[in-house]
Amino acid sequence: MRKLTGIIWLCVTILSSCRTTDDGNSENWKLWYDAPAKQWVEALPLGNGRLGAMVFGDPAMERLQLNEETVWAGQPNNNGNPDALAAIPEIRKLLFEGRYHEAQDLATAKVVSNTNHGMSYQPVGDLNLSFVGHEKAENYYRELDISTAIATTRYIVDGVEYVRETFASFPDQVIVVRLTASKKGKISFTAGFDSPQKSETAVQDGDLILKGISGSQEGLEGKVKFTARARIVPEKGNLTIATAGVTVSGADAVTLFISMATNFVNYNDLSADADQRAAGYMQGVAQKDYNRIKSGHIASYQQYFNRVKINLGTTDSIRKPTDVRILEFAKANDPHLAALYFQFGRYLLISCSHPGNQPANLQGIWNDMMSPPWDSKYTTNINAEMNYWPAEVTNLPELHQPFIDMVKELAVTGAETAQLMYGARGWVLHHNTDLWRTTGPVDGAEWGMWPSGGAWFCEHLWERYLYSGDKNYLAEVYPVMKDAALFFLDYMVEEPTHRWLVLAPSNSPENTFTYTYKGKENQATNAYGITMDNQLLFELFNNLISASETLNIDPDFADTLRQTVKRLPPMHIGQHGQLQEWLFDWDNPDDKHRHVSHLYGVYPSYQISPSRTPELFDAARTSLNYRGDPATGWSMGWKVCLWARFLDGNRAYKLITEQIKLTEHAKTAYKGGGTYANMFDAHPPFQIDGNFGCTAGVAEMFMQSHDGAVHILPALPDVWHSGKISGLRARGGFLTDIEWENGTLKTVKIKSLLGGNLRIRTSTPLTSQDGNLKPASGTNPNPLFKTHEIPAPIISEKAKLNPPGVKATLEYDTPTEQGKEYVFTRL
Repeated sequence: MRKLTGIIWLCVTILSSCRTTDDGNSENWKLWYDAPAKQWVEALPLGNGRLGAMVFGDPAMERLQLNEETVWAGQPNNNGNPDALAAIPEIRKLLFEGRYHEAQDLATAKVVSNTNHGMSYQPVGDLNLSFVGHEKAENYYRELDISTAIATTRYIVDGVEYVRETFASFPDQVIVVRLTASKKGKISFTAGFDSPQKSETAVQDGDLILKGISGSQEGLEGKVKFTARARIVPEKGNLTIATAGVTVSGADAVTLFISMATNFVNYNDLSADADQRAAGYMQGVAQKDYNRIKSGHIASYQQYFNRVKINLGTTDSIRKPTDVRILEFAKANDPHLAALYFQFGRYLLISCSHPGNQPANLQGIWNDMMSPPWDSKYTTNINAEMNYWPAEVTNLPELHQPFIDMVKELAVTGAETAQLMYGARGWVLHHNTDLWRTTGPVDGAEWGMWPSGGAWFCEHLWERYLYSGDKNYLAEVYPVMKDAALFFLDYMVEEPTHRWLVLAPSNSPENTFTYTYKGKENQATNAYGITMDNQLLFELFNNLISASETLNIDPDFADTLRQTVKRLPPMHIGQHGQLQEWLFDWDNPDDKHRHVSHLYGVYPSYQISPSRTPELFDAARTSLNYRGDPATGWSMGWKVCLWARFLDGNRAYKLITEQIKLTEHAKTAYKGGGTYANMFDAHPPFQIDGNFGCTAGVAEMFMQSHDGAVHILPALPDVWHSGKISGLRARGGFLTDIEWENGTLKTVKIKSLLGGNLRIRTSTPLTSQDGNLKPASGTNPNPLFKTHEIPAPIISEKAKLNPPGVKATLEYDTPTEQGKEYVFTRL
């Protein structure tokens, strides 16, 4: 009888989470499971931008693994190498003589940092809750509701239902746990802190205290002091507090508050009082009712989450645990899981990036290791940038601000490095940074000898302007962009064959080429005139020219950039019909490298287009075909974006099925890139950028606005034959609401936030309610849709090119007024 009752209970729990609104938009934004987490990548992530927690949900031993965003190893420092200044001329000489590996070895010896290679993001520790006798729990269920940012665990022991609710409060800046039971006096447990850090526990003002200091690394002493406080408030029952832990017995309900803080003020200031900060956060919630705290948290969170709604339909798969759905996704009909994955990416960004806080690092804000993979730093040759690809398009622009703030800080620390290492003006960023905003090259020249991070970071500054149209903001970031350009103007040199201006030394991030020197084959990564570098510089310089014209400032500098752009190498199409990754035709069609850096010009940039640059479009597509589909998780997220830009929705969807593939789990032996049971991206190991890259890619499948128009349903896959998505933002200040059926656009509503011309591109003939929709001609007059003229590529005589082969589209123009909504329907 008990077993039958349990089955009915579990079914009611599942069905109650599968509600559907009148318009068919599923409200079930829940990850749910029928067993506790046994490993970290099965635990459920919570965060409020500053604090992070991973909830394991074990009935007998709940583990809350805790993070605070500024707990990093080490202390303020600059890791630039002064030996570089004298070595760079010799390195360039070796490169221009074709002695690439020798140049690379010299760069490792003389340019790469000789102090440290960046510091690690580290955990605070764990708060463990031990429940005696709960090992025999039945009817187990746990979930993460990403529509409310609350994790819930339910189970039954001896006929009593126990429920735990956990969330990281946005307005109150504490983590909250609520324990309830279906019968009074049944809640008893012991709570205690544990930490891998050098730390100690104490009791103060009725709170359990954990105090510690971050770890040392590469000889740099850890100096981030942190304090965590746990306050346990029972309703009835008994409370016993000791240094070793807190014991509650016979309570009706219990609320736990966890506050954390550090002495970090900014990247060069550790003068704050961690104890005082943590106590202040705790005092802020001391007199608040739990329901008030919870409702305030939900309201704060939903002001972001509710901006975008998506409905791709549901099937019976929704009734299965999330790990099972991930396991079956590639072969199942489960469109809702793709929608859930998309919204989960938005959830993660809301949870780990808020104005005034640090930007999301390689693991967002969640990490349980003292020495995590790649130190969980900011890898700036793709991964840090990818974290913020969804920010603007999925209507979370405020959450872009921590990244923008970091760019401004790097412009300061990078200026020291530029002068020290290269005798250059402006600022430089190589392929990694950390909490201390270090900017020197690390990890060896094959990875670290890449001076182009500043250009890529400035792309984010410019993109934010294109979405907002805010000229005051543009004036604020213009000096940062200009100083980035000044560095490149000083660092660039003439290459010996065509006298083009190139960056030397550099690399195409982390990829290796094979070359011949004096009849002997060799391999290296360091070279000059790298395709991605050329694309980055072309973009940065042209964006600065546009900014100069928009702000009506700096005409002489803009003219310098115009002349410099003319001397950049054009893109090359090689013998295999591919877009060359390097200045020379070294590409190997069998190369399956995770980085596809030469396709930067396709996404996130927009220098390659089927209409404006058809030959480059085909060559870039050929390069991506050569690379293949399976890869690391983040690489597949990038490929979703790229195939969406190639207007191939079915291929983009195939990449989604590769990415949403259960990885390193008891139910599968698969070890490649994909998705963990808790929906974290698997490189493997965990890297959060894959989540964000795929979320951005899904948005690109529904709407694009980079190529002179707002393109509606540019890459819709056949499997999503009917659906609706609202709230996506387009460049130019437009909000979209798109509905389609049977693979064809039905209605699109567009709200103009700025006014100005709206150009719509679609494969479906449209009409408008106001009759002002006209066929478009010429260049879009809206300056926020300006595209740059791309130099003709140099094409190998051996190359065989194909036409773009994309679906024909129609373009319409309509004038808009600020604040008004416009409705267009298919003819």
